[in-house]
Amino acid sequence: MPRILFTCAYDGQSYLGWQSQRGRGTIQDCIEAAMAGILKRPLRIAAAGRTDAGVHALGQRFHVDIPASCRMQAAQWQAALNALLPPSIRITAAKGVADDFHARFNAVAKSYDYLICRAPVLSPFLAGRAWHLPRDWSPALMAEALRCYEGEHDFRRLSARRGTEPAEPPPGYYRRRIDRAALCEEGDILRLSFCGNGFMYRMVRLLVGTAHQVARGKINLDQLRAYMTQPGETTRYCAPADGLYLRDVQYDPPPENSAPGGSPPPATPGEKTTPA
Repeated sequence: MPRILFTCAYDGQSYLGWQSQRGRGTIQDCIEAAMAGILKRPLRIAAAGRTDAGVHALGQRFHVDIPASCRMQAAQWQAALNALLPPSIRITAAKGVADDFHARFNAVAKSYDYLICRAPVLSPFLAGRAWHLPRDWSPALMAEALRCYEGEHDFRRLSARRGTEPAEPPPGYYRRRIDRAALCEEGDILRLSFCGNGFMYRMVRLLVGTAHQVARGKINLDQLRAYMTQPGETTRYCAPADGLYLRDVQYDPPPENSAPGGSPPPATPGEKTTPA
């Protein structure tokens, strides 16, 4: 059966996350229902990863095996799905891939953005799309905190438990490599960008929330580093889902005609980058 890799974008505010659930109401449920409406039979899709309720995506990837009897090409699938899906979910690219390609297991890196709004009043157009933090805190300190995350570390204390983890995790189970953690100022908007070889459950939100505590002066950098070097409980500083965007999933070699995830709005001219 032909295998197609899709790239999709979605506004996660109205959904219970990506992963299909018994009560429906997820992005996966919507896409699978649209596919079933086209084929008159159910199909199961496989995504590069899950996103939680309220989290957005610009470059989520998923693949599906199309029955050989279906003569629709990838571009036709893109148009047909967009005609049936709600406006908050869009298929932005579709491309045939090898039969052994897997959207999750072939991924080598993922990129996320997190938006913070520092304006005194949150624009209604950013409601549910950015974390509103108008109080006094230091972006420079947050940039220093982000720098601590770069490299390979044990992120056990900066990720949440799903309940499916092994009772005795093997060595390296919680180790991940973050290649980039940067803060970019765009007027009243701060864009935190992360790129790494993998992120665990709620890890990005815990990284952001804990960095914010450093920016407030509640945690110093030595304490932050201890989260990645010393055993202890998971940090309780979790940023809300509102500002989180899955920007892109990278493959090596990249699938033909793969589309970059881009960046979430808003963006303003003359952005100022703070090294992180």
